[in-house]
Amino acid sequence: MNVPEPKMRILVWDLPTRAFHWLFALSFIAAYLSSEDDWLTFHVTFGYTVLGLVAFRILWGFAGTRYARFGSFAYGPARALAYLRSIAERRPEQHVGHNPAGSWAIYLLLALGALTGALGFLTLNGPQQWEWVKDVHQVMGNVMLGVACAHIAGVIAGSLAHRENLARAMVDGYKQGPPGQGIRSSVWIVGAALLALAAGFWTAAWRGDLPAVTAPAVKRVAEHEH
Repeated sequence: MNVPEPKMRILVWDLPTRAFHWLFALSFIAAYLSSEDDWLTFHVTFGYTVLGLVAFRILWGFAGTRYARFGSFAYGPARALAYLRSIAERRPEQHVGHNPAGSWAIYLLLALGALTGALGFLTLNGPQQWEWVKDVHQVMGNVMLGVACAHIAGVIAGSLAHRENLARAMVDGYKQGPPGQGIRSSVWIVGAALLALAAGFWTAAWRGDLPAVTAPAVKRVAEHEH
């Protein structure tokens, strides 16, 4: 007879991972909602933020703490389907870090964030005849929204199945898990630096101190007005 492994409150998500998660969500939502010409400078600012955050997360996927590393959630399609089946059958697999289904959402969102951001850059900086790039950019944004919504639904389903608030865990960093399986540090310095960089970038962009960011948006609006 298998004896259930005891659980306790352990630190799983470091601050850089948590800061990335919420900055990425905020930046995507803000970029999606500010896509009209009147708000294009905001759209571009948040679009660049998404690109920067994707670059950071890739780096942190190799240099971060245990559960932030890609190696800790490198699951194939079969594992993801098996996990979803376990949720449906009300015998959910236990995972301290990202579960197999959630890992695929993360990889998709990172890929879509990079692709959508790159297409947005080409929309503003490429030749005017590349209008098709703008169309693809918009389609990818909608696809990304769909994946994000599916991810949120998965978090809700997982929280109910595991009887644990997974969204709150991404705020305070703590989950229920076996003793000794938590990480030792939140890596506050890196997380605080990421938050400070994002805030500094937004402030500089909105003050007009970054013409490389704001000028293409202003130019695009002027072209449409004429």
